[in-house]
Amino acid sequence: MRSLRMTEGFKSSYMHSVSNIETGSISVSAANGKHSRTSSYNEASPSTSCTVAQLADPCIQPYFRPVDYVESLAEIHEELELAGDEDKARLYMEQSFVFRGLGESKMLRRSLRSARQHAVTVHDKLVLAAWLKYEKRAEELNEGSPTACTRRRLECPQSALVPGFAPKLALEPCACESPDADGALLVDECSTSGSVRNDIVFLIENERVFCNRQRISCLSCPFHAMLNGCFSESRATEIEFSDNGISPAGMRAVDEFSKKGRLGILAPELVLELLSFANRFCCEHLKEACDKRLAALVHSTQDAVAFLDYALEESAQVLVASCLQVFLRELPGSLQNPQIAALLFVPEGRKRFEMVGHSSFGIYSLLSQVAMEEDMNSDLSVVLLERAVECASSPRQKALALHQLGCVTFNRKMYNEAQEFFSAAASEGHVYSRAGIARSKYKRGLRLAAFAEASSILATAKPAGWMYLERALYCDGKEKLTDLNKATELDPTLLYPYKYRSAALMDEQKIHPAIEEINRVLGFKVTPDCLELRAYFCLALQDYQGATRDVRALLTLDPSYLMYSGRVPAGQLLRLLSQHVDQWTKADCWMQLYDHWSSVDDIGSLAVVHQMLESDPGKGLLFFRQSLLLLRLNCPKAAMRSLRLAREHASSDHERLVYEGWILYDTGHREEALLKAEESVAIQRSFEAFFLKAYALADTSLDPGSSAKVVELLEEALKCPSDGLRKGQALNNLGSVYVDCRELKLAADRYVSALKIRHTRAHQGLARVHHLEGDRKSAHEEMTKLIEKARNNASAYEKRSEYGERDMTMADLDKVTQLDPLRTYPYRYRAAVLMDSHREKEAIAELSKAIAFKADLQVLHLRAAFHECIGDLQASLRDCRGVLSMDPNHQDTLELHHRVHGREAY
Repeated sequence: MRSLRMTEGFKSSYMHSVSNIETGSISVSAANGKHSRTSSYNEASPSTSCTVAQLADPCIQPYFRPVDYVESLAEIHEELELAGDEDKARLYMEQSFVFRGLGESKMLRRSLRSARQHAVTVHDKLVLAAWLKYEKRAEELNEGSPTACTRRRLECPQSALVPGFAPKLALEPCACESPDADGALLVDECSTSGSVRNDIVFLIENERVFCNRQRISCLSCPFHAMLNGCFSESRATEIEFSDNGISPAGMRAVDEFSKKGRLGILAPELVLELLSFANRFCCEHLKEACDKRLAALVHSTQDAVAFLDYALEESAQVLVASCLQVFLRELPGSLQNPQIAALLFVPEGRKRFEMVGHSSFGIYSLLSQVAMEEDMNSDLSVVLLERAVECASSPRQKALALHQLGCVTFNRKMYNEAQEFFSAAASEGHVYSRAGIARSKYKRGLRLAAFAEASSILATAKPAGWMYLERALYCDGKEKLTDLNKATELDPTLLYPYKYRSAALMDEQKIHPAIEEINRVLGFKVTPDCLELRAYFCLALQDYQGATRDVRALLTLDPSYLMYSGRVPAGQLLRLLSQHVDQWTKADCWMQLYDHWSSVDDIGSLAVVHQMLESDPGKGLLFFRQSLLLLRLNCPKAAMRSLRLAREHASSDHERLVYEGWILYDTGHREEALLKAEESVAIQRSFEAFFLKAYALADTSLDPGSSAKVVELLEEALKCPSDGLRKGQALNNLGSVYVDCRELKLAADRYVSALKIRHTRAHQGLARVHHLEGDRKSAHEEMTKLIEKARNNASAYEKRSEYGERDMTMADLDKVTQLDPLRTYPYRYRAAVLMDSHREKEAIAELSKAIAFKADLQVLHLRAAFHECIGDLQASLRDCRGVLSMDPNHQDTLELHHRVHGREAY
C-alpha cells in the first residue's frame, strides 16, 4: 500500500497554510482549494513547524452570556414575579436569550413557549409562535402550508391572530375549530333583520345603485352626517358618487353588507376595493370584515407579497399580521424575498409596520438570528441588527443586539466599528462583550492593549473559563498554557484549550500524547473540528484506518464539512483515503459494527454505519441506527436529521410510521408517538413497531399495571425478525422492567441472554440485580467487566461507584469527572460527603464547579438547599429562582422557595 504523508497544515481545521495532500496520481492543492491531476508524488515527512501559531482563534459567540447565568436567571424570575401581564412575554423572551447562550435548547424552547403563552398583542403572538416554529423546524412532520395547524393550541396560526392575554391558552381548544372569522358583524345599533326598503340611489359611472339610507348611514359617522345631517345629500334621493373610489359592483356589496352585516362571496379585488372605501369613509365594521376576509386568503409567501404593500397602505392590521405570519413561518427561505425585504428592512418600512403595530425588538431579533445563521457576513444581518438596536426596550435587549452587531462587523474585518459596538454592549452591562473589545484591539495590532483589556476582565468580574481563554490568546509560552489549563479547570467544555495543547504536542513530534489530549474532549463532547484534528494526527502516524474513521464520523455530523481551513470538502479527503484502507464487504461491515457496538465505541460504530450507507444509501434502517448513535453521543440535531432521513427512505408505510413515531417521541409528544406505533402494528407486526410502542407506553402510562403490557410488547418484539444489536437492546429493556417489578430471576435471565449476543451494556443491569439481591461484591465485579470492555466507560465508572466502599467510590467518581466532566452526579456526591463532614463552604464550592459550565437543576437545587442550611437565605433564594427558571414545576424547589421566602420575609 502506498503511503499518504501529512504535510504542514494537517494538524488543525483552522490552520491557514496548507500544502498538498497527494495519494498516487491525485493531488489536492489545499493552498488554493483546487483539485488537480499530477503524476508526481510528495514523500515529504510531516512538518511540525508553526502549527500552534497557525491555530485560529476561537470565535466570539453572538449570544447573551452573563458572567453569572444563575444570577441573571434569578433577576428575570424575580421581575416575572412582580411584572404586569404586558411585560411577561418580554421577560420570558429575555430568559430564552440566557438559555441560548448556555446551549440549552430544551430550556430555550420552554421559555419561548412561556413567552408565547403570555403574549398580549397579535404582533407578539405571531412573532413568538414563528420563533418557536423556527427553533423546531427540523422536527416538523407537517411540511405543507405555513398556515396549516398542528392541532397544538400554542402553535395554531389562527390563535396568534387573536389579541388578548390568555395564559391558559395551551389548555383551550384549537382556534381552528371556531366559526368563520368574518361571520356576522353587527352594524352599529341598526337591526339587520326583516325586509328593508331602498329609498336612496347612488349614481356611479352612469349606473344606479339602490340602497337604504338608514343602513348606509349606520356604517360610519361620516355617512350618518352626510345622509341625516345638514348636508344637501340628506334631502336628496339620488346622490352622485362617481369620484369616491368605488365601482357600482363595490357599492352594491357595501349595500348588502349594510343590510346583512356580513360580506357575500366576492372576488379579492372587490374586497380590496371595499377596504379602501371603508378607510375613506371610516366604516370600521366594514373594514374589519374586509381585513379578516383578505387575511384568510393569505396562504403562501406569494400571497403575502401580493397583499402586504396594500395592507400597509390601508392600515389593515389583521391582513398585515397574516402576511407577516406567513413570511415568518416560512423562514429562512422567505428572508431572501426582495419585495418583502424592501418593505421590512429599510427604515421607512419599519415606520410603516410600526404604524400598524408590527415593529418590535422581537421580530428583528428573530430575523437577525436567521440572517446570521444563513450568512454571518451579510449586509442583511447588519441592517436587521441595527433595527433591533433601535427597537430595544430593555438593557438586556440592547446589549444583545449591540453585541451581535459587534460580532458581525468583527467577522467582516471592520475592527474599529466592532470595537465601538462591543464597547456599547459592555456599557449596557454585558461583560462578555469586553472579550470582543480585546479581540478588536488585537486585530488592530494592539496586542498589549488587548492583554490589558483581558486582564482587567479577570480583575473586575468573577473569574470564568472564557476569561482565562481570552487572555491566553495574547500571551505565549508557559503563561499561555497556564491560562489555558485554568480555563479548562473552570470550564472543561471549552474546546480551544484541548486543541491548542494537542497542537503544541504535535509541534514537539509527540503524536501519541497529542491524540490522547484531543481524546480527552472527544470522550464527552464530539464535534467535527476535534474529529478533524484527530484525523490529521492519525495521518501523521499513517493510521489511515483511524483517519478514515474520524472523517466518516465528522461527515455524519456535518455532511458538507470543509477541511483544511474550509478549502477541501471532507468527502474529497475520504475518497483519497479510501485508496489506502481495506475495502469491506457488507458482511465485513456488519461484523465491524457488532465489534464496535459491543465495545461501546460509538464513534467507530458511526463510521461503520456511514460506510454501509455509501453502498446502500436508500436504507431507512441504517439512518435510524445512525440516529441512535448520535443521540448517545449527545448530538441531537444531527440525530434528528438522520431520523428524518430514515423516514424519507422508509421502504414501507409501517416502517415510515415507526420513524415518525420516534420523531414525535424525541420531541416530547409521547402519546402521539404511541398512536404512530399502533398504526404501524395494525399494518404489519414488526420488531421496531412493538419496541417503539413499549418504549412510549413505559414513558406515558402511570398505571402500575402498564409494566405487564410493556413486557408483553417487548416479548412480541423479540418474536419478530431483527438483528442481534436491536434484540440485545430489547432484552436489556425487558430486564429493566422485570427489575422494576422485582422479578429479579427473570431480569437476570434477560440480561444474560443480552450478554450472549454481545449487548455489553447488560452488565450494568445484571449488576443492579446482584445489588438488589444483597451481593454488592458481585455487582462491583459485574461493572468492572463493563469498564474493561467499554471504550466509552464514564457511565460505567459512575455506576460502579454505587457498589464499592467509600474510598473506592470516591476514586471511581474522580475518574468519571476526568473522563466526562459533564456528568454531575460525582459533584453532588462529593458535595454531600463534604456537607456530612460539616465542611459547608467546600461542599458549596464543589457544586459551584459544575454549575459554572452546566445548567443542571439538580445541582443547583442542592446548592440552594445547602445555602439554606448555613443560613444564607439570599443565595438560597437566588438558586431557587434559577432552578424554577429551568423547570417552573420542580416540586422540591417550589417547596424550598416557599420556605426560604417565608423565612426571609420573617
